[in-house]
Amino acid sequence: MAGDKGSYRRRLNGKIIALVAVFGLTVLTGNISGAESKPGGKERFCTVLRTMARVYMAYGDYAKAQPLVEQALTIARTTDVSDTELSLCLLDLAYVYNKQARFHEAEEMCRLGLELQEKVYYKEHPYVAYTLRILSSIYQGQGRYHEAREALDQAMAIMLKSHKPEDYVIAGFQVDIADVLVAQGDFQNAESYYQEALDLIKTGYGPQHLYTANVLGHVARLYVIQGRCDEAEELINTTRQAQEKIYGPDHHLLVQTWMTMAAISKANEDYDRAEELLHKALLAVEKQGGAEHPLAGKILSSLGELYIATEDYVQAENFCRRALEVLEGSVGPDNDYTAVALNGLASAYMHQGKYSEAQNLCGRALDILENFFDGSHPNIGQVLKTRAELYRLAGDSAEVAKLTQRIEEITFDRQIAQASVVKRIE
Repeated sequence: MAGDKGSYRRRLNGKIIALVAVFGLTVLTGNISGAESKPGGKERFCTVLRTMARVYMAYGDYAKAQPLVEQALTIARTTDVSDTELSLCLLDLAYVYNKQARFHEAEEMCRLGLELQEKVYYKEHPYVAYTLRILSSIYQGQGRYHEAREALDQAMAIMLKSHKPEDYVIAGFQVDIADVLVAQGDFQNAESYYQEALDLIKTGYGPQHLYTANVLGHVARLYVIQGRCDEAEELINTTRQAQEKIYGPDHHLLVQTWMTMAAISKANEDYDRAEELLHKALLAVEKQGGAEHPLAGKILSSLGELYIATEDYVQAENFCRRALEVLEGSVGPDNDYTAVALNGLASAYMHQGKYSEAQNLCGRALDILENFFDGSHPNIGQVLKTRAELYRLAGDSAEVAKLTQRIEEITFDRQIAQASVVKRIE
């Protein structure tokens, strides 16, 4: 394992060194400083900068990629480079900003790049479809799931004009659609999309490929939500092994995998292991993306829920408060992830006898979620459970009965949907 990790890093460092050498040679030979007298010099410089940035992007080092792409864009905007190069600069920066959770800036860059792409090529060119995937990811990060799905449907329609449905390049679009469906609580259709995508991916990339393993990680997260932890554990172990072989055991690109493993450990009441994994994930995110990154907020929220399970309610309150601060500051007060953190804090308050504060938080969480989703979304069910327990403690049996009936309806709907899925992902 260590040898594989070292080998990958040596290859990565070799690529970076080679690109830096190209950059230095370009400067020394005058292609940059004398670009005005050498046609195409500025454009070649932009390409070199973006190529260097993409090496860092592939390894998840967006902080190092950002200044390179920003410099490329500045040059592209102030010189006579082609619209093609300018659009690539805009889209690369949109990708980096999206990964940094700078969603508004990412959307601006992406839309400008998309307009240029449609000018350079045509509105139904496959490149446009890939740009719509970036735009969809930006929407999803903001909780704009309806718009995310619309962008993906448009992208898929474009791709199917030049590719067959069984072409493996379609798989990435199917995975993205499945991710949106999971966020919307449509687990049945999400699993179908994942299955179709995996069939194509295994054919196109092979069952041992890193991308195959990464998609299995997406499926594992779905299974955890559904309570299918044994199936999830088998899949996430495959994902972890493949990722560690490429990146090493402690790389921040494994954060989502650690979070899934932690959720499985929590479900199995292995709380020490869950806590260890979540703190490892939090440290990696804060080191790479900063303490205010929304992913840090999600991990803090998960830690809060873990401490509620272990009945450490003071710790739970502290982590839920931190989660809420991070999420409200990064994705906004009306995001579904913020609503989950509100419910976690409400639960922590409830267990400490702060009933009025808990009821207020539940009301806020429910208002947010009911504006995002239909009434059968599982996150709504979780808030209803907290509210029902609050009414039980207050002795209001009539409200408890109403809420319990609604919770049972949500649970029944989920069970029926899950039972109707006949295909399983292997």
